[in-house]
Amino acid sequence: MPRGMGWFSVVSIALITLIPIGVVASALLHPDPVLWSHLWDFVLPELLVNTVWLVLGVGIGVSVLGVGLAWLTALCDFPGRRFFSWALLLPLALPAYISAFVWLGLFDITGTVTLWLRDAWGLHLPEFRSRGGVILVLTLALYPYVYLTARAAFLGQGARLLEAAQSLGHSRRQAFWSVALPMARPGIMAGLILALMETLADFGTVVLFNYNTFTTAIYKAWFSLFSLSAASQLAAILVFFVFVALLLEGQWRNRQQTHAARSSQNPQRIRLRGRHALIATLAASGIWGLAFVLPVLQLLAWSWAARADLDARYLDFASHSLLLSTLGAFIILVLALIVAYAQRLNPGPAMRTLTRAATLGYALPGAVLAVGIYLPITMLDKQMIDSGWIDAPYLQGTLIVMLLAYSARFMAVSFNPIEAGLGQVSRSMDEVAQILGVTGINRLWRVHLPLLRPSLLAAAALTFVDIMKELPITLMTRPFGWDTLAVRVFEMTSEGEWERAALPAIAIVLVGLIPVFLLTKTMGSSQHHALAC
Repeated sequence: MPRGMGWFSVVSIALITLIPIGVVASALLHPDPVLWSHLWDFVLPELLVNTVWLVLGVGIGVSVLGVGLAWLTALCDFPGRRFFSWALLLPLALPAYISAFVWLGLFDITGTVTLWLRDAWGLHLPEFRSRGGVILVLTLALYPYVYLTARAAFLGQGARLLEAAQSLGHSRRQAFWSVALPMARPGIMAGLILALMETLADFGTVVLFNYNTFTTAIYKAWFSLFSLSAASQLAAILVFFVFVALLLEGQWRNRQQTHAARSSQNPQRIRLRGRHALIATLAASGIWGLAFVLPVLQLLAWSWAARADLDARYLDFASHSLLLSTLGAFIILVLALIVAYAQRLNPGPAMRTLTRAATLGYALPGAVLAVGIYLPITMLDKQMIDSGWIDAPYLQGTLIVMLLAYSARFMAVSFNPIEAGLGQVSRSMDEVAQILGVTGINRLWRVHLPLLRPSLLAAAALTFVDIMKELPITLMTRPFGWDTLAVRVFEMTSEGEWERAALPAIAIVLVGLIPVFLLTKTMGSSQHHALAC
């Protein structure tokens, strides 16, 4: 790839993300006084209060669960530890909006469990469709982010660090709070920031709980009030919160990398016995059961009960989902490969900055990207109509809008595995290929691609599954009648049809298990390497 072509390609790909961000952010430069007066009086106070409570509640919840479970599986030995070390990641296969409707179907005012407790035992559960309910569901869905990064941090310490602290007069509990936890804090915070960005981006869960946040307000402004201007103003405010989270995430990532370079991996663990071992096993079993087993079993039961609803329509839902996921994954994979390879050929701060810009979309809510992509497409259609090139809108309401938004949202998902794969290819191989006359695209095709095959497969699988589960972009930008499995889940749950929603939901969950199994395999390889060391 020629040097100039590499720079041009990365700049062009980065614009896919930067243009929608710029379009949304520019909404704050031209505020509508009437609109802002309405937002300040009737909309923003509730949105800000709800968002703050949601971030605080989920942040505390995922920190407690993620850190506690990471500590148990990384540094303690108890019955079932090997199983739970990977099984506790399985909730990642369940999109939060699917867990949400399962919990509502069981514990809402007319839910199965609620009615049984009231009729059989006279017990009345508190209202589940509440702030506490949505925080609980998001906590159970997102704690694996903290669990994954905290576990890696604890594994880097080993039990001998605690033994050293105990030899200096600290109790085991004091050693945890004063030594282990502070040293693991960068890893914990990295996972926490990711979980909070997912919380800010969530759409399906808060809609089901009738809990108004910025994502729901953007959707209502667009589809209920038919005001793209109001939607863009709200999206701009949400972008501000996301960028604050991004800055924090970048700082903690740098600290985590510094800490990781100084830590040493030690597989020695604390053996729990008797009552402590039983409590550890029950705690891990309880969280795993609530976060994964209960929702999956209920989905299977509902799917069986609603099997008569399975007809030719589901072939359309499945084919639309598969087509979008396959096409989107292929496009994003090619773009990510171009960016990663250009960065390899042109290392330096400027290229790293462009690469960061191209992969920035992973942190942006789908609702924001939907607005940011749709607005310039609408303006481009208007320009072509005014110029006489076309007679009616040509681009809006097509798959082009969806694929552009997917590319901006999931570029990082494909880029990270490819970048890691290229990092394992030594520069000496490039030099040998150069001596043999294999250069440019030919070198990529004959040398790098064969070596990158595992990374490319992982990137394609992760991107495919993320597009399959994605809801707000698909819901807000799909062509008329172009329903997917995720849209079907949203429509059925909006009508309270839990059993009919279970059929497409279980298909999404089964596909979602693919990246989780890839992740657990990677964890197993890393653990084996640590033991070998």
